[in-house]
Amino acid sequence: MRRILLLCPALALTACSLIPLPKPDPSQAWIDLKTEKPDLLQAQQADRQDLKDDRYFQVQPGSHELQVRYQFQVDPSNIGPSATPLVRTCLLNVHYKDFSAGERYRLQAEQAGFRAWAKLYDASQQEVARGGESRCGDV
Repeated sequence: MRRILLLCPALALTACSLIPLPKPDPSQAWIDLKTEKPDLLQAQQADRQDLKDDRYFQVQPGSHELQVRYQFQVDPSNIGPSATPLVRTCLLNVHYKDFSAGERYRLQAEQAGFRAWAKLYDASQQEVARGGESRCGDV
């Protein structure tokens, strides 16, 4: 029974990854999410509204604030000599005022030690916005 309970979260994550992403709406901007494995990056909110699918953002042209949930491991060397890796979870906010219809963007999360940040890139791989932590801990 214990094994079944331990497998449930893994199965739920696997099932979500089997659902294909919807086709992008050409009248909206599409934002892909990217981070390094084994880190986890999930879309949380657009303009303070919860999202139904945490794998991407799709927004109308114009100005928007995006929020992602970023979970990463802090290297034990940053904690102490006998420490085990620490999992840290942060909410990161990125504001961009010029999303364009039909454009594809990439929101990428990165970290160094205990600090995390996000960068937004346009289709030509130019950084167009940067955001930081709004909250870290049990989020």
